[in-house]
Amino acid sequence: MFTSPKPLRALSLPALATAALLSLTACGNAGADGDSGSGAAKTKIVASFYPMAWLAEKVGGDHVSVETLTKPGAEPHDLELTARQIADVQKADFAVYVKGVQPAMDDAVAKHAKDKSLDAVSVVKTLPAAAEDEHEHEAGGKEHEGEELTYDPHVWLDPSRMATIATTLGDRLAAADSGHAAGYKANAKALAGQLTALDQSYSQGLKGAKGKTIVTAHAAFGYLADRYGLKQVSIAGVDPNSEPSPKRIAELTHEVREAGATTIFTETLVSPKVAESLAREAKVKTAVLDPVEGIAKGSSDDYMSIMKKNLETLRTALGVT
Repeated sequence: MFTSPKPLRALSLPALATAALLSLTACGNAGADGDSGSGAAKTKIVASFYPMAWLAEKVGGDHVSVETLTKPGAEPHDLELTARQIADVQKADFAVYVKGVQPAMDDAVAKHAKDKSLDAVSVVKTLPAAAEDEHEHEAGGKEHEGEELTYDPHVWLDPSRMATIATTLGDRLAAADSGHAAGYKANAKALAGQLTALDQSYSQGLKGAKGKTIVTAHAAFGYLADRYGLKQVSIAGVDPNSEPSPKRIAELTHEVREAGATTIFTETLVSPKVAESLAREAKVKTAVLDPVEGIAKGSSDDYMSIMKKNLETLRTALGVT
């Protein structure tokens, strides 16, 4: 025999309101940081360009979300921030950048994140900037914007300096987010160990090099050259898009021949036309030496894999046996 169901007991208005509030709270927590149901908000970090984003992701681990302001495949020296990106710098919990590479980022940090940021060059010993007369440009060529640099900002191309920056970033994140301090410091220590091992690979791998001169597309490899006893000769200065004058090309051709260099190095994110022209003039070959300023679209490489490829490229070009 069919039995009719018992009537549902009506909920009072206060009870309905409470249930609705609990439901909304649960939904909000489930999606707050991309970790369903965890309810733990992640520390939001903005990074100026790839090597700093890589550091932030490795040191921050699961406790951070990282936004890179320079898009994949873009040349970081050309960065112009949108209004939304400037707002992101202001709203972020922390910012990581290299002062002197991107004037737009320098300005945004100075105005909106001065007390919650890490400037990588501020925690390592810097090298002087290349002399201006070494990099003559055609009239109308693009110069590096902002105040004149007295130091070389490309500190990330020395693994030993990157290890110092990683350790400092771990300490700074630990202070900003004390609840995850142990994790940040452990991640930083592990990363510093990997970078120290990379540094040792370069020291050992470049021993016995027949050549010491590296001719690069722009003045990005000063720290690497200084660290491993090489000499950098660059086509352009800090800005890789600046055009060398005919006089500078003639000087470079002479320097390449005098040094006995076998290779002119091009880059992944910059047109190789000038470097290729110089190589033809000097009757030498070209090869890619990546300044690790960004990752090409679709690439599966990261800082460590690119630096290891750079080492092998240098060993071949410098005649290491």
